[in-house]
Amino acid sequence: MEKKVKIYSTPTCFYCQTTKEFFAKNGIKYEEANVSSDLKAREEMVRKSNQLGVPVIEIGHEIIVGFDRVALEAALGLKK
Repeated sequence: MEKKVKIYSTPTCFYCQTTKEFFAKNGIKYEEANVSSDLKAREEMVRKSNQLGVPVIEIGHEIIVGFDRVALEAALGLKK
């Protein structure tokens, strides 16, 4: 079963772009929430992560803050 993936991001965030490129390269489908324009998504992100910085990535019930390739691969089961 595929885990639901959601990224809380902003349009100008370099690490958000890097994370989305990582998802694309690995064929990962994800939902994106732009926290610079969506106040409800921003409040949800802060409630889940206690963070104001982006990206905040939710994979299943796991929260990853920032672009952490090793943590993303582990959470997504991409380890070879």
